[in-house]
Amino acid sequence: MSGCLFCLVWLFNGDDYYTAIDIVDGGYTPFASKHLPTLIVFFVLAVFGLIKLWYKGKSLPPLLFSLCIVFVIIGIPISAAVIIQTSTNTEQSGETFLFALLPIAYMITSITVLVSLVIAEAGEANTKTYRNKFLNYLNRKLAKTENHSLWILAMLIPVFAIIMAILMLFGQDANSITKVFTETTTWTFSQKTHPPFLGHEGHYLCTVAVCGTPSIVKPLRLGKRHGHEIVVNRQLLIANAFEELIQQNAPAFHKVVRSFYDKYGYPLSRKITTPKASNTVYLLMKPLEYFFLIVLYLCSLKPEEKINKQYAI
Repeated sequence: MSGCLFCLVWLFNGDDYYTAIDIVDGGYTPFASKHLPTLIVFFVLAVFGLIKLWYKGKSLPPLLFSLCIVFVIIGIPISAAVIIQTSTNTEQSGETFLFALLPIAYMITSITVLVSLVIAEAGEANTKTYRNKFLNYLNRKLAKTENHSLWILAMLIPVFAIIMAILMLFGQDANSITKVFTETTTWTFSQKTHPPFLGHEGHYLCTVAVCGTPSIVKPLRLGKRHGHEIVVNRQLLIANAFEELIQQNAPAFHKVVRSFYDKYGYPLSRKITTPKASNTVYLLMKPLEYFFLIVLYLCSLKPEEKINKQYAI
């Protein structure tokens, strides 16, 4: 059940930090997609070890028994990291607590199993043998020792290093287990920033244009729109100031213009999904920007003040 809830809430919070999203429709993932294979591998190994220990316990060969415990132990701090990572979100709250149910369930189950197994001896494992001489040697050593905890502790770092080395062969980084949390946005360990949020049912052209190449669209500062931070440039500020001006002085005309813009601007903006397209929109909007600016200077006593106060935080 906890796994289903985890997947369900992840379904609505699955975008990477570099994607512009509508925050009303979803959120950013707490786990970086690029490094997700590392997290999945450790999760699968931890669950595999837990299942093996749960059903077979002391009947496992000492080597496999110790490996399973190592997998389970490695899974505990990773689960704790998942809980901490998903405990706070700067943009959302509420259902995100469902992320924590799966790692909490894992930690409770694993600690319960470990407490019952680490105290007990390997028992029947003395009779198990491996065809491989090296594995059989390790198996005999583990079977003879009365203190499996020392072997388990000694195996933790080598096993972790071997798993990471194998993952690196498949394109993962040496520190992917940390990057999977840090290369995200809006979560506890996040170290990345996200593009401006797309307004719900209003991914308007000026806002999309800000997602273009910085040297072209010239972002100025952060602003706030519908309670969320966005990046603004002068073109966006001028366009919004112009809209405010006609709304104040010609509300009926503003309603017509806004209705037209809502009808055609939003569908068009959905097709603008790349920086190159955003740059093109920015340049195409330039004549309108100059027109808006002229009108502002003709009709407003303090045009620059009106422009600068748009999207103020």
